[in-house]
Amino acid sequence: MVSLARILTRICLSLCPLWFSVSSVFPALVFSTEAFGQAEEVARPDPGVEARLKALAEELRCLVCQNQTIADSHAPLALDLRNQIRTQIAQGRSDDQIRDYMVQRYGDFVLYRPPFKATTAILWAGPFVLIAIGLGIFLVMVRRKRAGAETPREEVSAKRRDELEKLLADRGETR
Repeated sequence: MVSLARILTRICLSLCPLWFSVSSVFPALVFSTEAFGQAEEVARPDPGVEARLKALAEELRCLVCQNQTIADSHAPLALDLRNQIRTQIAQGRSDDQIRDYMVQRYGDFVLYRPPFKATTAILWAGPFVLIAIGLGIFLVMVRRKRAGAETPREEVSAKRRDELEKLLADRGETR
């Protein structure tokens, strides 16, 4: 007869690898959620810091949304950028220094109103150039239409008229 101790020993040994994998994976899963946690807004914000933050955040574009400022956006990146601005304000940096830092890191695209310079000239001049091209095409089309309406239709040559009448006569249709 097999003793109860031997049965329990076999069961424990067969479950040991399962227990080991569960006991090692479970804490890793629990603590890894901290790494993916999203930053949060400050619970009790300083009104002075928040006023500067709001003014700066209205000038900076959300890189995810692209059509909103980081003040209006709810994207996680916008939240991170707002927290980054708060940190820099707490470090005593000026608004210009913070703006320059963001431009250095993300380029002129981060500014909601980019400055006029060689790299952004197409952003400023592009709409006007496209309007001018469209207006030019419209004027050319109008002139061609007018020129076509003013010229009388060419008369069919006598030779061609004879050929056409002969074809109509062959079909049994005469004018």
